[in-house]
Amino acid sequence: MAAVPRGPRSDPPAGARFFCTAGRGLEPFLTREVRARLAATQVEYISGKVFFTTCSDLNMLKKLKSAERLFLLIKKQLPLNVSSGSKGKIFNEMQRLINDDPESWLKAISIWKNLELDAKKEKLSQKDANPLKRKMGENDVIVAKKLETEQMHEIRENKECQLEKQIEAAALEQGHRITKRQEFLEEDLQKDAVGSRTHSDLTFRVSCRCSGAIAKTFTAQEVGRVFGIALMKQFGWKADLRNPNLEVFIHLSDIYSVVGIPMFRVPLASRAYIKTAGLRSTTAWAMACLAEIKAGAFVLDPMCGLGTILLEAAKEWPDVYYVGADVSDSQLLGACDNLKAAGLKDKIELIKASVTELPLPSESVDTIISDIPFGKKFKLGEDIKSILQEMERK
Repeated sequence: MAAVPRGPRSDPPAGARFFCTAGRGLEPFLTREVRARLAATQVEYISGKVFFTTCSDLNMLKKLKSAERLFLLIKKQLPLNVSSGSKGKIFNEMQRLINDDPESWLKAISIWKNLELDAKKEKLSQKDANPLKRKMGENDVIVAKKLETEQMHEIRENKECQLEKQIEAAALEQGHRITKRQEFLEEDLQKDAVGSRTHSDLTFRVSCRCSGAIAKTFTAQEVGRVFGIALMKQFGWKADLRNPNLEVFIHLSDIYSVVGIPMFRVPLASRAYIKTAGLRSTTAWAMACLAEIKAGAFVLDPMCGLGTILLEAAKEWPDVYYVGADVSDSQLLGACDNLKAAGLKDKIELIKASVTELPLPSESVDTIISDIPFGKKFKLGEDIKSILQEMERK
């Protein structure tokens, strides 16, 4: 998992400060991943969160595999003093997270807007990399049909010369439409750039999570209301609970107070290429990571279920032969659907077989990765001995 060089971006030279949430026990995996994949510095972690600094753009940040969610960090400080007495005093402490250092908020908003703008530019440039081959829109279809009708009319009248002129005119019109479209896109980006210079027109909502002593004193709704009012007074933003431009995430606990901006609406752990979720994708990736898979290896999951481990492994280490086995028809059908959705049908082979009687020669497998039932959701009883013996044979 080598660090990938970045293209030119408008990010600050020193990089931006982020944090990711992580499942219990996955913090060390995420710590190693941000260093390797993002060339991150100032990496530290606490229970459930990993903090780091990087100059990577959103496209690279989106590739993190062991993270649940990604946030741009605004503030991280010691916990609020809940034992200070009245609710009013504690509310004042909460407001100080905003009022004591408004510059850090404005700086974070500028970084957030720059990252969003860069992502939009990249998306548009990819979309228009070859505009002549793009999918025809509604207007293109109407124009194409009109041209076809005119061409048929001219053919019937045997006006070949006129037909050539019409085709030439159509090509010019197509080029004119593409030029116009690019002008409109550039105009939109300029508007976005102008908008990034002003923050007072932002709409926002606050999402709160409270744990420990503060959760016994206040509800998340009360805390959210306090922060929301403070943000409106300090920056003139407008609250919009349904469709805001910006979401502010606040976590208050006995260990820390953390404030950040979610960078994506959908969690990183919700893989777009997995149709039906089985084992948590972050856990599956971590298991594959532990296996130290080498190129050209034969990797087996003898109890593959919906194939999540193999999917995560094949996405990260493609030059490997993967086989998944399961005794359940429904699980194999689900796994097959997942392979199709991920475009990995040619990378992973599925077979119906019992984990105790695998149709494979002895010592033919390089690596076995499997989420073996451990007595909670599924029970194996005495079968565990025969399962382990069969795995050892492979």
